[in-house]
Amino acid sequence: MKKIDKVQQTDLTALVHSFQDACANKEYKSYVYGLNIKEELLMKYTSSLEDAFLEHQNCKKCKRLEECKNKVEGFCYTPQGKEKMISFSYEACDKKIEQLEKDSYKSNLELFELSEDIKNASFTDVYKDDKARLPILKYFKEFISEYQSNGKPKGVYLHGNFGSGKTYLIAALFNEMAKKDIKSIMIYYPKFLIKLKSSFQTNFNEQFDEIQKVPLLLLDDIGAENCSNWSRDEVLGPILQYRMENHLPTFFTSNLTIEELEKALAVTSSGVDKVKARRIVERVKQLTIDHELISKNRRD
Repeated sequence: MKKIDKVQQTDLTALVHSFQDACANKEYKSYVYGLNIKEELLMKYTSSLEDAFLEHQNCKKCKRLEECKNKVEGFCYTPQGKEKMISFSYEACDKKIEQLEKDSYKSNLELFELSEDIKNASFTDVYKDDKARLPILKYFKEFISEYQSNGKPKGVYLHGNFGSGKTYLIAALFNEMAKKDIKSIMIYYPKFLIKLKSSFQTNFNEQFDEIQKVPLLLLDDIGAENCSNWSRDEVLGPILQYRMENHLPTFFTSNLTIEELEKALAVTSSGVDKVKARRIVERVKQLTIDHELISKNRRD
């Protein structure tokens, strides 16, 4: 028993010395005593409190979230005293909270098979050295104004060369609308069709219904898919018909002109059907204004 007591006494002495050494730093001492936690409890958590203190100091010196030196960016390791213990948790700093509030609009933009980076698209970052973009940007400004005044503006069929920034431009518009609490969906159409076909036994109807009814819709890279009777007549046709009847703005990007799109939609493995292709294209024309964007490939 005496040997056990002696070991406990030695451990206690070590805790006291460790705590006293840490408190030689006046800022650390001020920090831990400012927690309003009993001293005997502070001594038991000296090492963890030193970690929390370091992160607290990092926060005091931090000017921008990108400069955060803490283990978890935007969060500070924070102690909280309880009856017989101290618990530690990561709490968001003011800069992180500000960022989260600033980016909360992004939940209004849903993506299918497109990179999440597109949610950062902004008109301020659009290349304005290319005059080809100016008519499109002008129309987008008019679109926002008309939409806000309860109008029913048309979407855009934006066609042009690969890498010219078609998707980015529309993403910038959708992000601007998201800030006004308008929901939208952006779909990379060729891959989406593959995923949609495989979802028949799960949530096909749910996904299809959501796409038909969302306030703003982009079908990205239309014409690049392997066209089939199913994709043209049972997917694309009903979506466009519903959106046309309900005046829901719909956008398209493509490497094909509308005339070229019509030819692409006419050909399936079952043969050539120009009539059904023409019906689809007429709906596209009803829903959109045609814009061309021939520009430098910005992806190189």
